[in-house]
Amino acid sequence: MRLRGSYGYVVYLLPLTFLALFYFYPLLAILDIGLRPDGWLDLSAFLRLLSTDYYLGVFLFTLYQATLSTALTLFLALPCAYVFSRYRFAGKSLLLSLATLPFVLPTVVVALAFMSLVGRRGLVNDLLMTLFSLDYTPVQLERTLAIVIIVHVFYNFAIALRIMTGYWSAQGIAAEEAARVLGADEWALWRDIRLPLIQPALLSAAALVFMFTFTSFGVVLILGGIRFATLEVQIYYQAISLFNLPMAGALSLLQIVAMFALMTAYTHLQRGLQSAIGAGKAVARPVKSPRERSLVWGVVIFIFALLFTPLLALVARSALNNGALDMSNYAALAESSRGSLLFIAPIEAVANSLRFALISTSMALIIGMIASFMIVGRGGLARLVDPLLMLPLATSAVTLGFGFIVALDEPPLNLRASWLIIPISHTLVAFPFVVRSVLPSLRAIPSSVREAAQVLGARPFDLLRTIDLPLVSRGIAVGATFAFTVSMGEFGASLFVAQRESVTIPVVIYRLIGDPGLASYRQALAMSVILLLVCALGFVMIERLRVAGVGEF
Repeated sequence: MRLRGSYGYVVYLLPLTFLALFYFYPLLAILDIGLRPDGWLDLSAFLRLLSTDYYLGVFLFTLYQATLSTALTLFLALPCAYVFSRYRFAGKSLLLSLATLPFVLPTVVVALAFMSLVGRRGLVNDLLMTLFSLDYTPVQLERTLAIVIIVHVFYNFAIALRIMTGYWSAQGIAAEEAARVLGADEWALWRDIRLPLIQPALLSAAALVFMFTFTSFGVVLILGGIRFATLEVQIYYQAISLFNLPMAGALSLLQIVAMFALMTAYTHLQRGLQSAIGAGKAVARPVKSPRERSLVWGVVIFIFALLFTPLLALVARSALNNGALDMSNYAALAESSRGSLLFIAPIEAVANSLRFALISTSMALIIGMIASFMIVGRGGLARLVDPLLMLPLATSAVTLGFGFIVALDEPPLNLRASWLIIPISHTLVAFPFVVRSVLPSLRAIPSSVREAAQVLGARPFDLLRTIDLPLVSRGIAVGATFAFTVSMGEFGASLFVAQRESVTIPVVIYRLIGDPGLASYRQALAMSVILLLVCALGFVMIERLRVAGVGEF
């Protein structure tokens, strides 16, 4: 549907206005506080940033941990992608879908899941101490770089797996067969055929995983701490703990420049990936030999161990106390015994998160659907508007949260002390998912259908009600589910902007983890399981609705 005349332009201004007020304005505020902290040009924060070994070390460590995380993710995902693309076996599609679940989980849930598995109070340490009668915890991974890298692999494994599997499945095996005829062994096949063939997908996956690990916040903050601070953690630490806003602004600007450079590289690689997809017919053959059967089973067991063992440990740890079933920590969520820590009963955070998620989803649907119609119906304007609307996904949530607290504190946008700032920040992150979900359905509607309806006298609103909305309803449902799930689990921006009485589930979990008491830790486990179940339900809905290929992800 195309909205014509001035009315159409007024409607189309809504997503652009929202983006201008709550994305570009906060970023300009960060630029201002970084370059003009006292109202005039002052580059002292940047000079300290560039001349201080500590901040240089933070930047280099951010690059280092992102590089390590990306390399290990690709190393583990590459052979799995080969198995998924070259063999047919029972449950392959289901396993590939389930492998995506960790990616939609909030960082606080994932961090606590690994703490439940390999932390000081984790199941692995409990088991080893019992088996070998130890009086100390043999596995010491908390506050180490190793656990950060492992969790990054857990998070991003599915991204690399799906990108490479999708690309590899579209390629033929004629080159491999020819190489085998000429006497190539398995190593030569990988070196001369498979790796060059998969290179476009490998580079695209590497760029995307590097972006996500470069901007990792919750994982590093909870599992690594200030000792392993990345740019994201330093922005939070400088702004909230030290209240050094000029330095936080300088770090945010460095983060923004790095992110846009990474996004530019990823976009370029993605275009190359699409153009490199061949027309060869994929040949996924049945598993026959014992070697192939061992290879497939090895991949299946590895994926289950990597992706589901921590989540099962989280659920088990929340329900067991000293080896016995104990659900008292769930009942304790209704109590507020630590008023100075949370200010509200933990269960109230569940109500807050649900309320904010519903508001954010409604706002994201309105803005995302209008933006989708604008992109489809405005021809050349789409080439400018489409990437513009995706910019929030290329900006870290911590940077957005910092921009909100420095920009939205004066009339007429004095929202810093209002609960509205939370659903607004969630909507900013969520509405691009709606756009990417609705656009394919809109583009698939033949123009002849609308033209025939117009010949029969249908007005623009009739086209919307009887043609567009019914045909894109599946994409709308996918976008709404994405928006709801993203809002429920959003942590980086919420930690900046949440007020005493409006904290969300991820913020409460983080604060409970920080309390040394066992009771608070067990409440954090219970809250994490609740959030895990909500996100898992959203994931199931998304996967069921995306059976027909709905969504550009």
